[in-house]
Amino acid sequence: MAGNGATTDPSPASALARAERFIWLTARVLEQRRFAHHFLGGSPDAVESALAAYLNEDGGYGHALEPDLRGPVSQPLHTGHALRVLDSIGRCGGMRVERMCRYLTDVSTKEGALPAVHPSQRGYPAAPFLPVVDDPPSELLATGPVVGLLHHNEVWHAWLFRATDFCWSAVDAIEKSHPYEIEAAVAFLDGVPDRPRAEAAADRLGRIAREQRLVALEPGRLGDQPVAPGYAPGEHHFAHDYARTPDSLARLWFTDEEMARSLEHLAGEQQQDGGWPITWREWAPGTALEARPIVTIEALRTLRAHGHPIG
Repeated sequence: MAGNGATTDPSPASALARAERFIWLTARVLEQRRFAHHFLGGSPDAVESALAAYLNEDGGYGHALEPDLRGPVSQPLHTGHALRVLDSIGRCGGMRVERMCRYLTDVSTKEGALPAVHPSQRGYPAAPFLPVVDDPPSELLATGPVVGLLHHNEVWHAWLFRATDFCWSAVDAIEKSHPYEIEAAVAFLDGVPDRPRAEAAADRLGRIAREQRLVALEPGRLGDQPVAPGYAPGEHHFAHDYARTPDSLARLWFTDEEMARSLEHLAGEQQQDGGWPITWREWAPGTALEARPIVTIEALRTLRAHGHPIG
């Protein structure tokens, strides 16, 4: 007999049921509780309690919350991950976020933006594509999603002024780009208050993404689709990676047929064990194991947001 909100129909035809089994078998407590909240009616309080285990005294988050950075120290990427979790459960506000903004202020670069990796990571394992340097540059990849989420949740903090200016400058400067940079820009533009400017910037980025072939519009012909320099073999990006929800500005970049193909491809990527794969470079067995439940939850949320059946 199933209990505690577990599903009773583990039909192999149900993507959700297969994913649930995968989550219970492999996921950290945080991802178990996130799955329960999003798909089984679980409490957001349970998610918040699990997330608190990654919180440090400086207001940032560490302890490999983002699996590709190991060790206990707070990092901008971990803290951005925590913000996404809080946003997904409707808890992105209050003193908790005020303390996070103080941490973000403390680790900002001279431009008032965020580095991808703060030098405090030195001495702890990190993915080779996340190098640790003594004077790291400001990164749109780290700053854009954080600023966008804070604006989306109507959080106001002094740090946001300079960080927002940095993001606008970085977005306006994009010419030759790559998928993760465009995705970070979209995350910023989807939340920033100046909607006319955001819409104009998003329209330009959509043309860049299509002209530079940064999106695989025909998932059935990936052999003809280039992969960005430095990316792992097969690390393609699709329409759903840019437009994770129907109200994203990036949704306007794609026809209904292109979006449908993308979602069908995403649904078809579910593995035999019920989880979705990671596409970026695997550099340690544990990091891949921890990342797959995160990717699985986001795949299900994306499919559901666009009205694609998941069971």
